[in-house]
Parts: sequence; C-alpha cells; structure tokens
Amino acid sequence: MSQTIAQLQEEIVEEFAFFEDWMQRYEHMIALGRSLPEIDPVHKDDDHLIKGCQSKVWVHAALEDDKLVFTADSDAIITRGIIALLVRVFSHQKPADILEAPTDFIDEIGLKEHLSPTRANGLVSMIKQIKLYAIAYQTQIKS
Repeated sequence: MSQTIAQLQEEIVEEFAFFEDWMQRYEHMIALGRSLPEIDPVHKDDDHLIKGCQSKVWVHAALEDDKLVFTADSDAIITRGIIALLVRVFSHQKPADILEAPTDFIDEIGLKEHLSPTRANGLVSMIKQIKLYAIAYQTQIKS
C-alpha cells in the first residue's frame, strides 16, 4: 500500500533530523536531486516551466488510476533537490489529498529559512503549481 502524504512528510522530517548542520542537509538535497527520475524532454517546454523561480523548473503531471504522477527537472542542483522532495511527497496521491495537504514539513526541516528569498519564492511557486495541477485533474475526475 502506498504511503499517505502525511507519512511521506514525516519520513522526510525524520530523514533531515539525522543531519547535524545545513551543509549536510544541502548535500542530501543535492543527492535527492540526482536521484530524481528523468522528465520526458518533451515536457521541458514553456508550458511546463514554473513561473516565479530563479532557476528553470519544469513540472509535468499525469493522471494514473485517479492519482497524480509528477515528473520534474531543474537546471539548478539545489532546486532540483527541492522539486525532488515535492515530487516524493505529492506524486501518486489523489488530487483532493494534495489540495488538503499542509506543507508544514518544509518549515519543520528548516528549508525555507535556509533558502535565499528568490529560492523561497520559487519553492512557493512549485507548491502552487502542484496544487493547480491537482485542481485541474480533480475537475476532470468529477466530470
């Protein structure tokens, strides 16, 4: 059985608690970015580009068995790690669950406070785009 969003978020909080300082956490973010599955190059276009990010970030969503599956990429390694975390939490979840999910885990791991203001804005834009996909696909499921 797949994990809930809350379980995945708790897993990430526990994972980041192992690291003693932010350099180790950044290294972990970079490793997460490297492990992010490849996005289909056809989706690395303006339609999938997230507005409001300092670096380029592409996010694609597809509906499989009433659950959203996200693929993503970024041209910046830390940003790629950030989107990898979001994909891990929100992929393979129902649109309604994505819309209801809090994003407190980001504050709990201290991510937002260790990002530059432009990266923090980009993080907000990534979450917003994921929620917009959830709204769009939830509408499709209902109709």
